[in-house]
Amino acid sequence: MSELVKRSDGHPLDRPVWHALTGRQHDFAVARGHAVRFDPAYGPFAAAIDDSGPALHDLAMLAAKDEIWLLERNPPRRIPGLIMLKQADCVQMVAHTVTTAPIRFDIVELGADDAVEMLALATLTQPGPFRAHTRALGHFIGIRDQGRLVAMAGERMQPDAYVEVSGVCTHPDHRGRGYAGLLMREVAARILGRGGIPFLHCYATNTGAIALYGSLGFTPFQTVTAAAFSAA
Repeated sequence: MSELVKRSDGHPLDRPVWHALTGRQHDFAVARGHAVRFDPAYGPFAAAIDDSGPALHDLAMLAAKDEIWLLERNPPRRIPGLIMLKQADCVQMVAHTVTTAPIRFDIVELGADDAVEMLALATLTQPGPFRAHTRALGHFIGIRDQGRLVAMAGERMQPDAYVEVSGVCTHPDHRGRGYAGLLMREVAARILGRGGIPFLHCYATNTGAIALYGSLGFTPFQTVTAAAFSAA
């Protein structure tokens, strides 16, 4: 990626995309001037250094061929040259410890050989933006039933010491068995074991999911806004 002027100030979770792509995950970045995004094969998330005209212009150029998603505490309300597709408040949650529970199912490690099944499961269940190479952003684990991948969870953005728990999904025919909680607890425990801090995002309207995450040890940190834009 090309060199950006500087890192932005503030808590890394205020602007997790910026801090991830100008930090530990810079190898997955495509940059233009004062803006940066994940390579489209890995995801649509993007950020600009600030809300100045030149920075927003660079951000718009990164959306010329593929939509971008902003995930920030205070994202720009308008980006010249782009149209907003959707916007929603998300609760950002952090865990410094995780609750314990017996592991009642076999957990499998997921990798390149599982890529097709992972993408198919995410496409069916829509846990959030998940593309052909999203799985390569971090470690993923899953559960199989008679050889078929029916649930998974893993890692996505890594701003500074934080690691996002993401890609959590269960096939509709296998819900209600506790797969999601089990996998999320394991992913978060592994992050803590490596010295990181797990965090996640959940739509503010999804009170059931927020309650589940709370039972695992996650607590609300702040509200951020998810906004998707495409070229006009």
